[in-house]
Amino acid sequence: MSVTHPIQIVDLFAGPGGLGEGFSAHRFTSSSFDTFEIKVSAEMEASARSTLRLRAFYRLLRRKMPERLDEYYKVCSQGGAIDSLSPSVRDLWLHAGEEALQLELGKPEDNAKLDEVLRKNLDAKRPWVLIGGPPCQAYSLVGRARNRGVAGYQAENDHRHFLYREYLRIIQQNRPAVFVMENVKGILSSEVGGEKIFPKILQDLSDPDRALAEPTSGKRYKIFSLVSDDVYESEASPNSVKPANYVIRSEEYGVPQARHRVILLGVREDFAPAAGAYKLHPVPGPGVEQIIDGLPKLRSGLTKEPDSPEAWEIAVRDNLGSLARECIQVNCDKPGRRALASKLKTDLGSFSVEGLTRGGLRVNKSRWADGRTGTHLDSWLLDDQLPLWLNHEARSHMKADLRRYAFAAAFAEVYERSPKGHQDFDLPSLEPDHKNWKSGKFSDRFRVQRRGSPSTTITSHIAKDGHYFIHYDVEQCRSLTVREAARLQTFPDNYFFLGNRTQQFHQVGNAVPPYLACQIADVVANIINKVAPVS
Repeated sequence: MSVTHPIQIVDLFAGPGGLGEGFSAHRFTSSSFDTFEIKVSAEMEASARSTLRLRAFYRLLRRKMPERLDEYYKVCSQGGAIDSLSPSVRDLWLHAGEEALQLELGKPEDNAKLDEVLRKNLDAKRPWVLIGGPPCQAYSLVGRARNRGVAGYQAENDHRHFLYREYLRIIQQNRPAVFVMENVKGILSSEVGGEKIFPKILQDLSDPDRALAEPTSGKRYKIFSLVSDDVYESEASPNSVKPANYVIRSEEYGVPQARHRVILLGVREDFAPAAGAYKLHPVPGPGVEQIIDGLPKLRSGLTKEPDSPEAWEIAVRDNLGSLARECIQVNCDKPGRRALASKLKTDLGSFSVEGLTRGGLRVNKSRWADGRTGTHLDSWLLDDQLPLWLNHEARSHMKADLRRYAFAAAFAEVYERSPKGHQDFDLPSLEPDHKNWKSGKFSDRFRVQRRGSPSTTITSHIAKDGHYFIHYDVEQCRSLTVREAARLQTFPDNYFFLGNRTQQFHQVGNAVPPYLACQIADVVANIINKVAPVS
């Protein structure tokens, strides 16, 4: 059996499209076409859907009218003026809108819309792949801690626990050759009605007919790990696999981020004999500085008072100087304290606001910031045709938080770790106005993303505040921008996130790293190619 067209992809709970981007970027070296083609992606949040549509437009141009890619760059450069698109590409824009759908799965009317689109767009005679991850708030450790504080909360009544069944319904009705399901590590320990939910998910996914109480109508699935030899088969005991072996540590596969996620590779029985031979290949991920240092340097802004370069410079200078003095006056015999004071004095001496801006949704490129990383990710991230940086705007912060950021960044340089809680933030001027500051609950409230290490997990919490994502450079005294977070997630620089800045941060934090997704796509492509060669 020979496949002469790209393998079809359906992307559910797509977010801004991290998984889809990775699959879309895959191409066999011997092939004249992209290995995969997204037929439909579904996302409920409006701004993420807008991002999905714009990226679908980019891919359609690249595949069908590469000579008109300037139309995409025009949208990026000129404020997203879709009305200004040339008539020759407007059909592709409409096509992109039909591919990227705003749907809330679980709603009967939206389920019906998706079913109709799949009937219309999927060629059932060709292998196809289902990708995506149900919303994970109820599974995450943070989400469960928050839910415990909700009076009368019962997991069995939380619809988010069962959104995976919408994913399961599509598998049962349409039988993809392969599916890839991503979720947070908390799914391994999450319980409903006193029973762990992960074994139930494995059982359901391996036999979707039985899970949905439907007559047997198609082949079952084997659930493979992408990083070990574990494979779950229908009717096997859940104890036959180690749940932890389904966790992928992104920093071990070339991603500059310690993001640990459960990713299940479901392979239909007739394709399963080919699956065991293919795994992800470890590649160490770069450090934060390598990935973001080539971007334009920015200053943060001031909140609750007038902001200007001069006012910001005075605020940061005052903080650096007074922090250096306070370090000597309080617990001066503490190991490393004098080195920390010296570091703060050095930063004060070299500090200058000259050349620093707040950035913006669009920042013109310059020869002083070419974005190059010197790593394997350069060819993945960079786009020399793009004349500007997108989504690179610094937040504003209160003076008190600027003080904590400056202290934390200097501390990380001296102690080679990020400071934790009241034990390290032990200067009186750094203590936040929280009654439980010393309880230990906020030990990671302020966290520096250190230069030489992969970042911590980029999460949607970055949309709330930047305290957990402090830039390592004292002189910039700020939290990460959307573009910096997107780079740590391995989104290409020409990936434009739409919506307001809070929505952009949400999109980036909820996504699967596209570079990791492309490696998963390679495994999937080889499995399908083994049974139905891509020619």
